Amino acid sequence: MQYPEPTVGAIIFNPDNKILLCKSHKWDNKYVIPGGHIELGESMEDALKREILEETGLEIYDIKLISLKESIYSDNFHKQKHFIFIDYICKTDSYSVTLNEEAQEYNWVDLDEIDNYKLGGFTKELLTELKNKQNSKHKTEIFYNY
Repeated sequence: MQYPEPTVGAIIFNPDNKILLCKSHKWDNKYVIPGGHIELGESMEDALKREILEETGLEIYDIKLISLKESIYSDNFHKQKHFIFIDYICKTDSYSVTLNEEAQEYNWVDLDEIDNYKLGGFTKELLTELKNKQNSKHKTEIFYNY
């Protein structure tokens, strides 16, 4: 029997308040936020810390839930999958990124620069929501199915 795949992702802010975007072949060679699957018996935050360390070499902290999104057989991914995306904002004290095989390159970018990148999956919608939230007087705590 198959089930939806719960995954975690991180919008990581460095000390200059720039976010990390990683270019991935899994997302049609577009930029996405790093993340991955939650393993059986693993908490969401532990999965996030593990995935970010594996994919980028970064230690993260100040982790806050930012969005929930369901994706059922989207054309944005290289396989037909049913994902539940659980995304967080967090911080790192480092600028040094060491990518594993899941990404081919990376950039630290300001939220105001996201339109200059080909963003994959639901990354553009998520980052646009975050940018709008930061510029708004009305604060939304969690984006759901944006």
